[in-house]
Amino acid sequence: MKNNLLKVALAQISPVWLNKEKTIEKIEKSIVDASKENCELIVFGEALLPGYPFWISLTNGAAWNSKTQKEIHAHYVRNSITIEKGELNSICKLAKNNKIAIYLGMMERAQNRGGHSIYASLVYINEAGEIKSVHRKLQPTFEERLTWAPGDGNGLQVHSLKDFTVGGLNCWENWMPLPRTALYGLGENLHIAVWPGSEHNTKDITRFIARESRSFVISVSSLMAKTDFPEEIPHYHKIVKDAPDILANGGSCIASPDGEWLVAPVLYKEGLIIETLDFNRVLEERQNFDAVGHYSRPDVTKLHVNRERQSTVSYDN
Repeated sequence: MKNNLLKVALAQISPVWLNKEKTIEKIEKSIVDASKENCELIVFGEALLPGYPFWISLTNGAAWNSKTQKEIHAHYVRNSITIEKGELNSICKLAKNNKIAIYLGMMERAQNRGGHSIYASLVYINEAGEIKSVHRKLQPTFEERLTWAPGDGNGLQVHSLKDFTVGGLNCWENWMPLPRTALYGLGENLHIAVWPGSEHNTKDITRFIARESRSFVISVSSLMAKTDFPEEIPHYHKIVKDAPDILANGGSCIASPDGEWLVAPVLYKEGLIIETLDFNRVLEERQNFDAVGHYSRPDVTKLHVNRERQSTVSYDN
């Protein structure tokens, strides 16, 4: 395939909720399936591994010193990913063997922050199977703050993939104009937006970012139904008691650099959404607007970005 053409797969799937081993198996199957279709990039939704914390809004998550909340949270942390322990090695191996790049939304137990707090991280694995960036969500949204820690700017990075320069943000970070601008300034022209699910998240901002940046924008959401809650999780009956039948209906989509749909939001359908992107469309739309190029005034407004990985303790040796 020519360098200006990139075949992508959007993996709109449900997790095996709060079970990292079984969810990894499902992720690996999607990677293999995408490679059979000659895809060169596959994207998974926010916190897919091992799943979004839907229990918080269903079980009075703000209750102080709640044994219920503590026990579910502990289960969540145990099923989150420690990269330093090699828990993504099998996924990296598949990327290398199939020459496919991966964006994966996952919960990270960050070792440089002690290994107990968890971060909603977006991991980029290149086609050689190398982890090139781990972006920890800057600001957890609403009830997420009861279980996720805020990240830092270290993962505000972009990566070359054929003619494209690809970067990504987690969920409502995509509404934050300055992180978006940080990626634009690095030359991003294929923007990845990952979500826990539902078209109300993706239907407006996906097209807006595409039109603002004159880039392709891929939004990938997961699915989640009441029947997806495993009975073996702590406090299962409390979680499902008031749960709606559908918690996340998908909404994965692709917008072109002119802000129009290449793939309109796909609802309720599990599987791969496959499309080919043409880089020439980016150059065409940058002709009349380029937010950090000819249509910018850095002498008047300029953004400063701190990409230092934050840690509470530093050691001399």
